[in-house]
Amino acid sequence: MRIVFAPDSFKGTVGADDAAALLAAGWRSKRPGDDLLLVPMADGGEGTLDVIARATPTAHWRPVPDCTGPDGHPVDGRYLLLPDDVAAVELAVTSGLPLMRDRDPLRATTRGVGEVIADALDAGARELVIAVGGSASTDGGAGALAALGLRLLDADGDSLDDGGAALASVARVDRDGLRPPPPGGVRILTDVTHPLLGANGAAAVFGPQKGASATDVANLDAALARFAALLGGDPGAPGAGAAGGTAFGFAAAWGARLVPGAPTIADLIGLDDVLAGADFVVTGEGQFDATSWRGKVVGEVVRRAAARRPTATRRTPHQVAIVCGSAAGEPPPATEIVALAELAGSLDAAVADPTRWLTAAGALLAKRA
Repeated sequence: MRIVFAPDSFKGTVGADDAAALLAAGWRSKRPGDDLLLVPMADGGEGTLDVIARATPTAHWRPVPDCTGPDGHPVDGRYLLLPDDVAAVELAVTSGLPLMRDRDPLRATTRGVGEVIADALDAGARELVIAVGGSASTDGGAGALAALGLRLLDADGDSLDDGGAALASVARVDRDGLRPPPPGGVRILTDVTHPLLGANGAAAVFGPQKGASATDVANLDAALARFAALLGGDPGAPGAGAAGGTAFGFAAAWGARLVPGAPTIADLIGLDDVLAGADFVVTGEGQFDATSWRGKVVGEVVRRAAARRPTATRRTPHQVAIVCGSAAGEPPPATEIVALAELAGSLDAAVADPTRWLTAAGALLAKRA
């Protein structure tokens, strides 16, 4: 049998590369004769640059030391220079939630990713691809845009502090010093389809994951609405709420195009060709839930695998397994779920030893094949 392993990262525990390798090792322990293909995936969130680098042999890394982390402490940034002067930037590298020492939903900032983008522009980038998943903040991208020269002023004409809560005091947006976008334009890789505002928006859906209380969510949503009214743009656009509204900020200020990350990455690595010859596909992510079907790796892999079922002459039916840390939902037909929390006895136990339980999940799937 030919088995394809195409997981996303298991955020905060294991990257996509390691997840694919561990699942494959477990499978191989039970079925050593199978042909195993490892195709780690990403959707614009954590690990996206690693996947792009693997698929682009001529790419090279550029470090950006001493960037502003999401809580204000310095962090080291980096980005990829691709052929044709395209720079690929990953928000999670400098502004991701795991970088927070303590969650601070009101003051966390995206300033660091703006500093990385500024370095890419200085290096001559003519086009930008920005992967925006995994953010710690809900600031509408204001911090990143401030690092690029946008000034957000209160009623007294003073510059605002960083963070989403400060946007409640914005009275004027000064674009005079804002750096122009690169001539080839900007693509934002989003891993969600949520708008900026409202019950399905950035603050309401993702704020609690970043430590926001119900009061915080209401205040952040109102602050983002005020910011959007002054900045312009379309807060209702699908994906505008990605990364705490960072996608909206760049679309409004720079005319960036919002594109779904998972299909973009899948096309880049040639996933369809790999799936065409597969007997079984294993994908995965940290948390499987309703959002898994809206712009995430798991939904994209399942859809593409289902569209490429083998003919009746193949030895086995084409099936897909979803391995996840925990599950809150049912899979589609011909798809099974293996939750590491169930294998380990609890989610805490699974998170404490992801190597063991990802390997165990691979072995379990091989035994069932």
